[in-house]
Amino acid sequence: MPLRQHPITGLTNPRRQAIFSSILGLMLLCEPLTLPAPAVDLSTTVGALQAQEKTVESLFDEAAPSVVYITTFVEKTDRFSMNEIDVPAGTGSGFVWDTAGHIVTNFHVIRNAEKAKVVLTDVDGKTSNFNARLVGYNPDKDVAVLKIDGTSSLTPIRLAESTRLRVGQTTLAIGNPFGLDHSLTVGVVSGVGREVTSPTGRPITNVIQTDAAINPGNSGGALLDSSGRLIGMNTAIFSPSGASAGIGFAIPVDTLKYQVDTLIKNGKVQRPAIGISYVAAGQARALGVTRGVLVLDVPKNSAASKAGLQGSYRRADGEVVLGDVITGINGEQVSSDIDLFRAIDKYTPGETVSVRVTRLRSVGSGKPSEQEVRLSVRLQATEAV
Repeated sequence: MPLRQHPITGLTNPRRQAIFSSILGLMLLCEPLTLPAPAVDLSTTVGALQAQEKTVESLFDEAAPSVVYITTFVEKTDRFSMNEIDVPAGTGSGFVWDTAGHIVTNFHVIRNAEKAKVVLTDVDGKTSNFNARLVGYNPDKDVAVLKIDGTSSLTPIRLAESTRLRVGQTTLAIGNPFGLDHSLTVGVVSGVGREVTSPTGRPITNVIQTDAAINPGNSGGALLDSSGRLIGMNTAIFSPSGASAGIGFAIPVDTLKYQVDTLIKNGKVQRPAIGISYVAAGQARALGVTRGVLVLDVPKNSAASKAGLQGSYRRADGEVVLGDVITGINGEQVSSDIDLFRAIDKYTPGETVSVRVTRLRSVGSGKPSEQEVRLSVRLQATEAV
């Protein structure tokens, strides 16, 4: 009988048998194949899963009355009646800070708004609407404080400490994404010590990164730890699509404590400043300054003026004379305006810092040379606007 050809390998039956025998022999000689451990612990009991679910459920029930729904409005003139009407401008989240009625949220939630309303939800699910007034804000840290009156049934959120956070800790985010009030998502601390940019362009440091889903409308909402305490305020996401991509950021509660308490007390936050105006990075590069912050103007009686910093100016013949270039603050290198803000924000108004600058020095009729100068500047206070 003629040998048959295998339709796939094209090998005759005896040859296939020989190959398979060789493979089988190799398999018997090799070490047993070790499969990776299952991603899910199969020994976990249904009871343990239910206990975990009940823990999350109880944490949500406890924290939900502390999280509020915020709607902002702008005034428009009705074209038919010519009356002023309130037009919804946006929605966001916030949380109850104290029993006095202070509500904390992001500055960008209420930015450009003329009115705001806060919706509270009690433990029984009953909602109450309140008109809110603005107490104060600090756009440099993207924090704003509102206040509502006429209620005594407030549940302030419990505060934790963000300095002790570790990557891998459980997080719970509560907010109002896409207008869906009191939505809960669960994740972990994905990173600490991150940095995001505030609405004014200044850096917000020590930000918490989490993979708990954060979407538009979650801004100003609460990020909680596994004990239901506030560890941060959900602020921003990194996403190509505008929706959650598993990378969310929250302003740490330790930053919030100082900002909120100061806003409640004074209505504003004084930030430290050198007292200069500076040339934007693009223009500075066009003038040949590739590193550092080029000083544009030094106002009279400012901290910088008293310390001897020099600004840029234009001579009578039209030639631009470059001013000092700030390259360091207290030994910390300054390569851009962001570096400058980051360095200064570590101090408070009234403290003295050492400012390292590069100054152009004319030498006869030749090309000016660079001179490194160190100046002591007593930081002045300016209001964040």
